Amino acid sequence: MKYREFPNIKDEKISVLGFGCMRLPHFDNDTSKIDEETATDMIRYAIDNGVNYIDTAYPYHQGESENFVAKVLKDGYRDKVYLATKHPVWLVEKHEDFEKYLDEQLEKLDVDYVDFYLLHALNRERWDKMVEYGAIKFLEEARSKGKIKYIGFSFHDELDVFKEIINSYPWDFAQIQLNFMDQEYQAGLEGMKYAADRDIGIIVMEPLRGGSLTNNIPDDIKSIWEGAEVERSPAEWCLRWAADHPEVVTVLSGMSEMSHVTENVKVADEMAPNSLTEKEHGIINKVRDVYINRIQVNCTACEYCLPCPQGINIPKIFSIYNNAYMYNNIERAKKQYQSMIENGVDASICTSCGQCESECPQSIAIPVRIAEIHKELTE
Repeated sequence: MKYREFPNIKDEKISVLGFGCMRLPHFDNDTSKIDEETATDMIRYAIDNGVNYIDTAYPYHQGESENFVAKVLKDGYRDKVYLATKHPVWLVEKHEDFEKYLDEQLEKLDVDYVDFYLLHALNRERWDKMVEYGAIKFLEEARSKGKIKYIGFSFHDELDVFKEIINSYPWDFAQIQLNFMDQEYQAGLEGMKYAADRDIGIIVMEPLRGGSLTNNIPDDIKSIWEGAEVERSPAEWCLRWAADHPEVVTVLSGMSEMSHVTENVKVADEMAPNSLTEKEHGIINKVRDVYINRIQVNCTACEYCLPCPQGINIPKIFSIYNNAYMYNNIERAKKQYQSMIENGVDASICTSCGQCESECPQSIAIPVRIAEIHKELTE
């Protein structure tokens, strides 16, 4: 196992592979029913083989992940790892709620302190709320009380919001979604470098894009991977791409099978910064280009089409549809679109007023395309 350091946290050696406790094995298609025996074996195997960063959060597994992690870290395992969890910022209604939920998490985890504590999934709305309710004051007070050691946040929004948050406080670390398909998505590579230039270490989540880059792989993508001179699984290519960036301290993987753990632990032995060759980067870029060429609708998510008078989330419809064809998973797209129908923001309520089409820089015939997509995703 290889280890790295956060630029502004000295003498803490962090494994380049972290264990994300969001996709643990479970029973009956109910994520709250964690298969504790199997999951315990998986996490302890990872720890026994050098993984020392364990990541969980308040809502994972419908609120059961923290309770389960507490059990896993018994028998001396707590002393072998850095424990990370995330504050459910969306539940905060007043300043006092910050500490209330932290204390609840400490109780669920059965620990006196958390090593790495994050404000969870910040976006524009949540960050404004954090500023209003004094989140930074809470974090500093929690650290002074010994309840947390290092302060960070995870992020899901646009780059300008990320930079604003980075500039607001001398964070110890930041967690972003990053993989070879999402280089310009959300914080992306630019955000990663922006944080690193300010001595803020990066933790990567979704290196496999939620499994999209390793499951149901299209044949044209598969042939590129298999044609490489070096034999690697798609998961290994993804993990090594993320870890190739020296700005990245650890790469989180939400492993759900023991085979994932054994493979990833083995791969982590070679996950060194700048270790991929120019030729290997060329292979990854070729795969990326093929994925991009599978896009069905040339929507850039500029949102010029919004707000729709009917409240339709047009860019999201196109995103769901494009992802279905890019990552060969139409059934997942149907489930996601069904959620839009349930929330009343689907294409069925379109009146074909044409306002969106007149504003679209890509000249997409939006009313026609979303009607076609609606038909396909509801068949």
